[in-house]
Amino acid sequence: MLGNFAFCNPTKLYFGKDALDGLKEELPKYGKNVLLVYGGGSIKKNGIYDKVVKILSECGKIVYEDAGVMPNPTVEKLYEGVERAKKANADLILAVGGGSVCDYAKAVSVSVNCKEDPWDKYYIRFEDVDADCRIIPVGCVLTMVGTGSEMNGGSVITNHSQKLKIGHVFGDNVFPKFSVLNPEFTFTLPAYQMKAGFFDIMSHIFEQYFSGEDDNTSDYIAEGLMRSLIHSSEIAVKNPRDYEARSNIMWTATWALNTLIAMGKATDWEVHMIGQAIGAHTDATHGMTLSSVTLAYFRLIMPYGLKKFVRFAQNVWGVNPAGKTDETIAEEGLAALEAWMRRIGLVMNISELGVTEDMIDGIVKSTLIMEGGYKILTPDDVRAILKASL
Repeated sequence: MLGNFAFCNPTKLYFGKDALDGLKEELPKYGKNVLLVYGGGSIKKNGIYDKVVKILSECGKIVYEDAGVMPNPTVEKLYEGVERAKKANADLILAVGGGSVCDYAKAVSVSVNCKEDPWDKYYIRFEDVDADCRIIPVGCVLTMVGTGSEMNGGSVITNHSQKLKIGHVFGDNVFPKFSVLNPEFTFTLPAYQMKAGFFDIMSHIFEQYFSGEDDNTSDYIAEGLMRSLIHSSEIAVKNPRDYEARSNIMWTATWALNTLIAMGKATDWEVHMIGQAIGAHTDATHGMTLSSVTLAYFRLIMPYGLKKFVRFAQNVWGVNPAGKTDETIAEEGLAALEAWMRRIGLVMNISELGVTEDMIDGIVKSTLIMEGGYKILTPDDVRAILKASL
């Protein structure tokens, strides 16, 4: 490992069928006012809402609600959440939902006491939280896996008027203080969202794996996570209530983006930038925006990172290298990836997400260019990827 780094992850996790009991241990650490944040109301239908509110009541908390967090939280919703948190004088923000709800809760937590417009400060200028800005602590009860938001500082917000969907990765002072991970809470998720989450997990691993050429322990961990996800995802697609498969996927999702496998490495994130730009124009499901462009992106950058693509083919997919060129091995690895993507039912092109050819220039303009991967893209490269993905 060639890089220098410091590693800290302060989030405490409660995992398993009894994980919600962890709330009883955590809630007494915070003041009486809790802002309960959730999405469209599915947690009321599946009973999770009642279980959480019961524990909040038993712990003597005054509950204020902020419902209606959408799958791609908007800047307007962020401003609304800030006002709700202020009126509640919130001592804790408890996010109950998937990654978007957790992302949103973190955005609110750093914005309530921000003296400037948080969109401009955090998402346009990418500034850190000011030292004198009090951050409201966040806890999470996870109901959908994919983003890893339950154990990281990431927060993605969409501004439709500016055609931008941007993520800010905050420091460990913004990480959730605790997260509750019960795999059973993910059982009622619609199949489309479940599958999108699977690829979001895989893409997170890809973004950290396909960079660098040194012998890095993080890459070995990433390969194990990928193999686990491939195995469990195929089981879960056939039987979404298979606890073992869903628990392995939930745990993989957390470790895919809690900063561990980024240690000592450069990281890429260009697929996420393209996917987020597509999302800003279409409001499409995030994981599917990633699946729709990944293969075209990989085929463009593969000549620049050929050794890693060969390693990927052999160590993740078991491609036999005997008598083959590196290019052939790498292509077989991508073919195996594509076959898996099709088997689990992912979106394979951007036209399925509502993208038309006349939208491509706008998406190119909305795409941020990253510098950590094997090739720094030009706008023409982004355009070529999008056209190849139609």
